[in-house]
Amino acid sequence: MRASSRFREGVFQNTATVTPGLKPGTTFSTMGEFVLGGQRRTPPAPLPSESPLATWARPLDTGLRATWLGHSTVLLEVDGLRVLTDPVWGERASPWAFAGPKRFHPVPVTLAQLPPLDAVILSHDHYDHLDHPTILQLARTSAPFYTSLGVGAHLEAWGVPTERITELDWWESAMLPRGELRITAAPSQHFSGRGIGDRNRTLWSSFVIETPRHKVFFSGDTGLTPEYADIRQRLGPFDLVMLEVGAYHPAWGDIHLGPENALEALGLLGGGAFLPVHWGTFNLAIHAWDEPAEVLLRLGQEQRVRLVMPRLGAPVVPSRVETVDPWWRTVGAARELEPPSAGAVGPAS
Repeated sequence: MRASSRFREGVFQNTATVTPGLKPGTTFSTMGEFVLGGQRRTPPAPLPSESPLATWARPLDTGLRATWLGHSTVLLEVDGLRVLTDPVWGERASPWAFAGPKRFHPVPVTLAQLPPLDAVILSHDHYDHLDHPTILQLARTSAPFYTSLGVGAHLEAWGVPTERITELDWWESAMLPRGELRITAAPSQHFSGRGIGDRNRTLWSSFVIETPRHKVFFSGDTGLTPEYADIRQRLGPFDLVMLEVGAYHPAWGDIHLGPENALEALGLLGGGAFLPVHWGTFNLAIHAWDEPAEVLLRLGQEQRVRLVMPRLGAPVVPSRVETVDPWWRTVGAARELEPPSAGAVGPAS
């Protein structure tokens, strides 16, 4: 950690000078929006989902398939290997079992139903990405973990053997023990910490998953950064791009994307099929629960983006997705949206 160029004065720092707090001059307006806003921040019913088990059992001829399991949890099948991103099966994105953001829906499969994993990627240590009860169960498997600098201390404390933990600085890579798959940590613009006194003591990263045939980009949590152009130049182009689109607000736009900035980030990355993550699972913001999907669908269609927006648990082959079925509208009545403007009182993790 001390050898990292990102680690200065005892903490990790973004390349740009940004802070995790509200932007100057936005505190009172954001508080007022939180107190008086009438947005539908939770869905009126559980989101529709399906079981991926039968599809996972079938051979994959294209070499790349993705299954969104909620929030930023995606099971990637890449040329015969399985990679799980930011697994969260816990009931709450919180340090407490009795309070904090509660998930809208169960995960479409249990942890025990997952196929054998070749890698688990953990982008950073916030509660909606690094989930203690989930890690306790995965620690009992044989899956290796790939994560940002410092996060491995959490894993080791929770029972993951040291030899199964690989920590990476930005631009560092590791090859999986089995197969020709490389995992590379790349820049993101965010922050870290799980409690009082540990702000930015661990690193946050995006990740690239690469085989000789396919490349996938996973944003973790991030604001819009010009470093995405560097990622494209050094690691792109990508067959599938997974970017966060939810839990956003202009007041903390430097550390989260939202749909509009996600599309700009996609352009910096060079395009590719776009699977949005970090939405539809926890109430981490002021905006309506389905606003990220609606705004992204509208803007994506206008810009002719290759959107991949499957139902929960539905395995998809990105190269074969031609249209988007707005399945989230079945949960509640569709509505016309105002331009996006929402988030939470403090920046979502």
